[in-house]
Amino acid sequence: MKHAALRREIIAACISMNRRGLNQGVTGNISARVPEGFLITPSGMEYDEMKPADIVTMRLDGTHEGKRRPSSEWRFHRDIMAKKPEVGAVAHMHSMFCATLSCLGMDIPAVHYMIVVGGGNSIRCAPYATYGTQELADNALKALEGRNACLLANHGMIVTGPTLRKAMWLAVEVENLAAQYWRALQIGKPNILSDAAVAAVIEQFKMYGQPGTKSLPSCC
Repeated sequence: MKHAALRREIIAACISMNRRGLNQGVTGNISARVPEGFLITPSGMEYDEMKPADIVTMRLDGTHEGKRRPSSEWRFHRDIMAKKPEVGAVAHMHSMFCATLSCLGMDIPAVHYMIVVGGGNSIRCAPYATYGTQELADNALKALEGRNACLLANHGMIVTGPTLRKAMWLAVEVENLAAQYWRALQIGKPNILSDAAVAAVIEQFKMYGQPGTKSLPSCC
């Protein structure tokens, strides 16, 4: 079977995101780039029951092969892969704090310096559109301009990365930022970092980690 190891990695990531509380049921979906286009999780299947052969191969023209139907959200996965060649994986999930802020239509501002992992000084919330539609894909792509992550209004989050491992790492960070912002709002008005402060963090992160390694997403 082609891309067997990557198929297993996708399944493991699905199981992990539910066990870590980043998603519930079968509401999330994951894709990873391959030469043919991308691999994506099937629609409505329990993650614990998925086998490598259940992962769907999709082309950038929207056609697919395999015995399963692709995730209903394949359109924004396809459009992100097509418009952002640096992206190797996309993950979507209904994590509690990201979904809560998205229900308020709120961006996540620079409430903590780790906001830079999303690619800028905020994580935008895309306007609401029905799941699985081209309108939602269009809204998501606009919210992801210059960013690695976004929220979807009344829905959840999308994260991207050069690899699936880094995309899943980013999902944890984005949910943590959403939780920090939500909790700060319960007490008072959060202190939001200036654009200059965010720019300084981006420069500082260029020296983060060990020589010859790049442990953070491509933004950092």
